[in-house]
Amino acid sequence: MTRPTKTSVMARLVGKELGKVVAIRADIDALPIQEENTFEYASQNPGVMHACGHDAHTAMVLGVAKIFEGLQSELKGEIRFIFQHAEEKFPPGGAEELVAAGVMIGVDTIIGGHVWAPMEIGKVGLAYGSMMASPDSFYITIMGKGGHGAMPHQTIDAITIGAELVVSLQHIVSRNIDPLDNVVISVGRFIGGTQENIIPNTVQIDGTFRTLDPKLRKEVPLLIERVVKGVTSAHGADYELKIMLGYRPVINDDHVVRVLEETVREVLGNEAIEFVRPTMGAEDFSAYLQRAPGAFFFLGGGNKEKGYVYPHHHPRFNIDEDALVYGMKIFIKATIKLLA
Repeated sequence: MTRPTKTSVMARLVGKELGKVVAIRADIDALPIQEENTFEYASQNPGVMHACGHDAHTAMVLGVAKIFEGLQSELKGEIRFIFQHAEEKFPPGGAEELVAAGVMIGVDTIIGGHVWAPMEIGKVGLAYGSMMASPDSFYITIMGKGGHGAMPHQTIDAITIGAELVVSLQHIVSRNIDPLDNVVISVGRFIGGTQENIIPNTVQIDGTFRTLDPKLRKEVPLLIERVVKGVTSAHGADYELKIMLGYRPVINDDHVVRVLEETVREVLGNEAIEFVRPTMGAEDFSAYLQRAPGAFFFLGGGNKEKGYVYPHHHPRFNIDEDALVYGMKIFIKATIKLLA
């Protein structure tokens, strides 16, 4: 067992003979949310909780490691268990840091999963090809000329320019992108002004753009800047634009997905499989996929009868713990297949 970074762990289980190397990844970080649950395993740290299910991932992969430890003398090859920090924080994200630290050296295949609250217990979500988007950000500062609200003609009003810009940014998706392509542009923060009768000098507009196609990921920032430049120059304002790239899109390897599909059918039955549409949510699991083929899957954790209905990142998030057993079985059987 090693610590590739200060808050991560990697463990290697080497079989009796040389063979393929299969990695299993679990993310371990929590979120800055005050938990409202009261059960015995609720967070004991104020303002921090596992509101995304990463503790479930850790528990499953620890269980898988324990099972394989008992089978070590029968294994051919190596299983590498990666317990990753900082999936929720970029740049660069924990996966990128672990790849840089060398955890993927020699790995032939990697698999990972995520408990999925919107999906009912007993279901498993699979996707061939694109599964999750890249979560990139933009930060725009509009620089106008402030003044009194009673005399707007003496100003360059950054507020109204910003309002126009927010609307114009939506034209990128609706009018500049092929309708069959998946792109999202959302403004999440608009900051400007200090008082109702003062027109401010500047306005800050921040947002995210999500893509599944690496080509579109390069194109969208150019379109954003074209719109920002056009709107601000039309009204005599200046601007600053900063683009921050997050994780790459998660694009699954078809062969590994086929192994997972076969595994789920054997473990849970044909009715358990749901072929899911790509989500514009993001995962830094994509960093590992730059070094080896692999696949990511969703593990149903919701249960309306038990009251497990809250979404990820909610103060009352929870999952049905039966999902942990299903997840362990999938990881174990898929790993055996991949080693073979």
